Amino acid sequence: MISSLITWSLKNRYIVLAMAVALLIWGFINVQKNPIDAIPDLSENQVIVFTEWMGRSPQIIEDQVTYPLVSNLQGIPNVKNVRATSMFGMSFVYVIFEDNTDIYWARTRVLERLNYAQRLLPEGITPTLGPDGTGVGHVFWYTLDAKQMDLGEQRALQDWYIKLALQTVPGVAEVSSFGGFEKQYQLVLDPVKLQFYNVSLMDVMNKVKAANNDVGGRKFEMTDMAYIIRGLGYIKSKEDLESTAVGNYNGIPVRVKDIGTVQMGGDLRLGIFDENGQGEVVGGIVVMRYGENADKVITAIKAKMKDLEKGLPNGVTFKTGYDRSELIEAAIGNVKNKLIEEMVVVALIVIIFLFHWRSALSIIIQIPITIAVSFILLNAIGLSSNIMSLTGIALAIGVIVDNGIIMSENAYRHLAEYQQQQSQQS
Repeated sequence: MISSLITWSLKNRYIVLAMAVALLIWGFINVQKNPIDAIPDLSENQVIVFTEWMGRSPQIIEDQVTYPLVSNLQGIPNVKNVRATSMFGMSFVYVIFEDNTDIYWARTRVLERLNYAQRLLPEGITPTLGPDGTGVGHVFWYTLDAKQMDLGEQRALQDWYIKLALQTVPGVAEVSSFGGFEKQYQLVLDPVKLQFYNVSLMDVMNKVKAANNDVGGRKFEMTDMAYIIRGLGYIKSKEDLESTAVGNYNGIPVRVKDIGTVQMGGDLRLGIFDENGQGEVVGGIVVMRYGENADKVITAIKAKMKDLEKGLPNGVTFKTGYDRSELIEAAIGNVKNKLIEEMVVVALIVIIFLFHWRSALSIIIQIPITIAVSFILLNAIGLSSNIMSLTGIALAIGVIVDNGIIMSENAYRHLAEYQQQQSQQS
């Protein structure tokens, strides 16, 4: 079999060369398509279900939220395991699928089952799916350099401008904000005034919630004209909140400012984010979508950030905290350097020992063709180019050239013996 294959290849050199060129072109196309990352994604194929019920103890969360969800998510096809964690005010359910399961098919199945399981949860509790990313999807961190702005303004800029814009970048699953203060209206009520006006705390909560709303009415026709009646009630300032009526006292409306004060403050924080011991900063973490090309996603993020800088206030710029593309480029550059070094060394050794440049050329050609074919197989299997796979290719270069060197040396020896026999016979 091998002898016939070698004989056919020698008789059809141009066909073999055409096949080699076709494999090289096909492999080059696959190199462009293959996702490139620095860290191999070894995480499990999972879908995270997050449920929030603030103010409840872990035991109540476990009994009324986590257990109903876990028991109803067990019967989904291709589910390998279901894990859960209950903590104060929050529940996390991890649905682990088989490795060959499509992640978006799995998310659809989980979402369908949640539509049924939500009926078993307390009123007003809505479970949500986590982002379609993995534990190694944190590809880019950034902070805001805005010394002239306070932390509350920086966090508002991050949440309502930068975050929303970066989420439109292809391949980005989520942008998580950190640091600063989340602005909110805070009502500081006087319990003595609440008792005097006979207003309960629940009345204040319900009235304020109901007042922060727009309402619509019917059409009103007058002089052959139709007018749409609507009521504008969304709160836009502290004064609007202070004027909200929460009850009445002897026919006189009791407003929020009569029973307390309204102030603009920050939400409760569980920690701070400090940069190099120089003070608190505000920033974001870009999470890459599952299976995306990390290098292309980071490049698109940087291009988007340049566009966003045009709309930022004066003096506000981005500072990069973590950029995985540096590690990716270093890994790719190392493989390229090793590839060139191996080709040069092999060519010099073959030329020195055999003094035959065609033999050296036949060995060198095998290296790029073999690497191109390996990327074809990587795409077929669904693996990305990372430190582990690229290191394996770099280490395998020596094995690739060994075969060519041995075959060339063996052919050279047989030709020498054949020539020697011919000279003896003559």
